[in-house]
Amino acid sequence: MGRSKFSIVIYLIIGLAVVGLFSQLLGNTANFLTNILLMVVVGAAIFGLLYFFVLRKRGLSNTDDMKKYKQAVKQSKSKYKQPKKPSNVATASTKAVIPPKKKRGKRASHLRVIEGNKPKGKDRASF
Repeated sequence: MGRSKFSIVIYLIIGLAVVGLFSQLLGNTANFLTNILLMVVVGAAIFGLLYFFVLRKRGLSNTDDMKKYKQAVKQSKSKYKQPKKPSNVATASTKAVIPPKKKRGKRASHLRVIEGNKPKGKDRASF
């Protein structure tokens, strides 16, 4: 019951704001537009200050994380990179062309199976 009274009050305040907005717009248009422009400028200034002092510093910590991520990617690429094929055309033309065999992929060394205690389920066939 308290929630419905609260929503009625909110709707009443919003309705009065709309009525006041239209009366200002029709009665004193120049002052209304000046106030709107002033509010936009003040809002942009507050946002700029918050961005400059608060949000920008948060972004700097992400650059440290990004540096670490790029270093890890570089190490991973150097660890798993393919050996380069010879680019000498003369040696490639003298050798017989043999289709490459499909290689089975190695199991990734950084992944491992962790065996845990799994609960034994009931044998449904033996009901």
